[in-house]
Amino acid sequence: MSSHSERNDRRRPKAPERENRSKPQKTKTFSKPSGDEKEWIWGNHAVEAALSNPARPPAKRLLVTPDRAKRLAPNLQRHPALQVFEPGDIARLLPQGAVHQGIAMKVAEPEPLSLAELGTPAEGVIVMLDQITDPQNVGAIFRSAAAFGVKGAVLQDRHAPALSGVLAKTAVGAVDKVPYARVVNLSRALEELAELGWRAVALAGEAEHSLEEVLDGGPTVLVLGSEGEGVRRLVAEHCDAMGKIPMPGGFESLNVSAAAAIALYETSRVRATGEIGS
Repeated sequence: MSSHSERNDRRRPKAPERENRSKPQKTKTFSKPSGDEKEWIWGNHAVEAALSNPARPPAKRLLVTPDRAKRLAPNLQRHPALQVFEPGDIARLLPQGAVHQGIAMKVAEPEPLSLAELGTPAEGVIVMLDQITDPQNVGAIFRSAAAFGVKGAVLQDRHAPALSGVLAKTAVGAVDKVPYARVVNLSRALEELAELGWRAVALAGEAEHSLEEVLDGGPTVLVLGSEGEGVRRLVAEHCDAMGKIPMPGGFESLNVSAAAAIALYETSRVRATGEIGS
């Protein structure tokens, strides 16, 4: 979230399949899954990060092309969920236009932390997403969060996309590197984080002061709102301060993920320099 004009975001709207094989086997026929598209991730970085994340449940299926199978690490060549498919066969299991790079995996989301686990100890930066529902935007925010060493992310239970598919591909592995918590109510979550020692700052174009001025270098929850509505009133009322990104060029349209990257850079800069806003 950012300024009024930074708002183009769309609003609202266990048993694993085991292939116990010592060597990859080629499967020629299969049927398209129904209702489980949200569990698929694809692309080199996304799948490799998921495979190395102990917070992920076991993979239900790990699909690779014959060429990709030759380049797998020895331990992955013995993976119980591994199957070798032709590129087009993998593509037919995924959403149209998915660029799978020869590898895809069906797996549940990483296990979320509780808010107390995420917020303890109170140090660094947490990013909170207030009804940002576009998967590409959320994926890009996760990628920026990983780049700037964010402690974690807070998402809503009902108004946030699954950490898979296009989101995971856009994040290039960051959803498995940035811990997260899912909560029902963001306002109550901010109250709990405040009790743990966190200070909340909302990014808002209508703010009187710049983000630089309101940051103090302490433990910060950076609250980002949707491009359609921004940070909602009740959530904003639970923040300690509101800051904006100055745009002297006069062009007031920033995508929410671009605004998030700028804001996270600013928070990391203030923390590094020990600079206190006025």
